[in-house]
Amino acid sequence: SDNGTRCILSSSSEFPEGFFTPQERKDGGIVIYFIIILYMFLAVSIVCDDYFLPSLEIISECLGLSQDVAGATFMAAGSSAPELVTAFLGAFVTKGDIGVSTILGSAIYNLLGISAACGLFSSVVSRLSCWPLFRDCLAYTISAAAVLAMISDNRIYWYESASLLLIYGCYILVLCFDIKINQYLMKKFSPCCTCFTKAMEENAEQQPLVGWRDESGPLIRQQSRTDSGIFQDELDYSQLSTSLHRLDEISEDHPNVFTMPEADMKRILWVLSLPIITLLYLTIPDCRRQFWRNWFMVTFLISAAWISAITYVLVWMVTIAGETLGIPESVMGLTLLAAGTSVPDTVASVLVARKGNGDMAMSNIVGSNVFDMLCLGIPWFIKTAFINTSGPIEVNSSGLTYTAISLICSVGFIFLAVHLNGWKIDKKLGTICLVLYLVFTVLSILYELGIIGNNPTRVCGN
Repeated sequence: SDNGTRCILSSSSEFPEGFFTPQERKDGGIVIYFIIILYMFLAVSIVCDDYFLPSLEIISECLGLSQDVAGATFMAAGSSAPELVTAFLGAFVTKGDIGVSTILGSAIYNLLGISAACGLFSSVVSRLSCWPLFRDCLAYTISAAAVLAMISDNRIYWYESASLLLIYGCYILVLCFDIKINQYLMKKFSPCCTCFTKAMEENAEQQPLVGWRDESGPLIRQQSRTDSGIFQDELDYSQLSTSLHRLDEISEDHPNVFTMPEADMKRILWVLSLPIITLLYLTIPDCRRQFWRNWFMVTFLISAAWISAITYVLVWMVTIAGETLGIPESVMGLTLLAAGTSVPDTVASVLVARKGNGDMAMSNIVGSNVFDMLCLGIPWFIKTAFINTSGPIEVNSSGLTYTAISLICSVGFIFLAVHLNGWKIDKKLGTICLVLYLVFTVLSILYELGIIGNNPTRVCGN
């Protein structure tokens, strides 16, 4: 630092050099970068829609997972794979704070920005359950507070990183007994909590399905729930699959990925995306087809790897484009880079929200942030417990207080906004989240630039 001004490394220092010189980019080469950025957005949507979400559907069916549990576990882990790769790069390759800054810096976008996208880009109004959102918000608040407490002294010890793994383990344990906990809370707090009362009334109106039972009280779900229903176009529970016989419908009759769409605009996009469609077809088994149905776990893992690779290229291109346009580093980290690393979460959440699966979308939004905290814990623990056991990891925790306040406030605001909106995802909620995200982003940029607070920054070497 110099005269109280904090020096931060350039974002481009974490990536290879571009294929154009700075002058060539200013002379028009930046157009190529924007074309690549748009193509990477298209590639992520194809991977999510054709491979990642279908594999998640079959995983949910086989394990009997509900929408919210599937969204908070497998969907969150797969769409947050880029953050896990980033955390390992920061701990073992670049030896910098890229993992901490990327994960904590994109937390507000994940909560408010993606919620805004789900509300604004979905034509379907999705109903939300009270318990899943409360459960995931509480878990995220605890894990975020743990991370912030750990890096407050700029040192990470092995037992601190191990506590992050323990917190995530407890979160998974709660998800394993999610139905029983939900049932207990509904009975305990329904007299004084209207959202639980409404949930019980809605459950009572449902037709009995396999996995449901009718007692003297309202219908309550059994341990096996098969309502993930990503492929359902209408939220009609009487038409949802009630057993694993649903998988028999995923047969060779499913349209091939090389089938040309009928709409003109979709045909243009299909032709433009043929290279990535062909590459994905040759490298990922399509579990929607009968022949590859039992390979759904392989589909899930390979599609998550592809999501990580595409996101890396996307963030690389966005970083260079931002530098070419002269966008300050602090602003880049809070806007373009935060959104870039969260593209898989955004695409996946919007896709399931458009199918009417609101609980899965919200659980993915918050659950991916909980998984992001685990992304920090794993490389930290490996490095401190097995590789560099002589001392702790050094990290930079500048701006910690503002980050803590922002994270806690964003969690509180999203929960309050959903409650005031009647526990549904619609364009009204999307507008509210967008306004809140813009307010938080503007305040964060002003803080990082030193206009408010006492935290001026500059790029090292400038």
